[in-house]
Amino acid sequence: MCTFVRSKHNRVWIIYALQKDNRKVVDFYIGNRNIKILEKLTSSLLLSSCTRIYTDKLNLYRSIIPNHLHSTTTRSTNHIERHHLTIRTHIKRLNRRTICFSKSIKLLLACLKIYFWSGDMNLDTTKKAAVSCF
Repeated sequence: MCTFVRSKHNRVWIIYALQKDNRKVVDFYIGNRNIKILEKLTSSLLLSSCTRIYTDKLNLYRSIIPNHLHSTTTRSTNHIERHHLTIRTHIKRLNRRTICFSKSIKLLLACLKIYFWSGDMNLDTTKKAAVSCF
């Protein structure tokens, strides 16, 4: 999911992974959508011994994720696209057409940690599940 910090010229990406069975956020990173950030996320997913990783068709994923775990079907990323809309509705600073914005990456990171990992959205990594990345 793309957003901006300070101005519309300073774009950042929120890259996160969902468990497919319960739709909880497993891990997330904020930064550019480059191989360095994607490797951080996918390495944590591979260490958790997930059974399948669904992504969009970005070419960088092919070099990071093993072929037997990787899938790029459009239908598999529906859950995460819906989650993008829910997040944009709940956190106004992520909305596309608003005057609310994050002044720093630290504030955006704190806001997302509270949203993802508080209350009903507690982190549960005990189950092995297929994971969607976008």
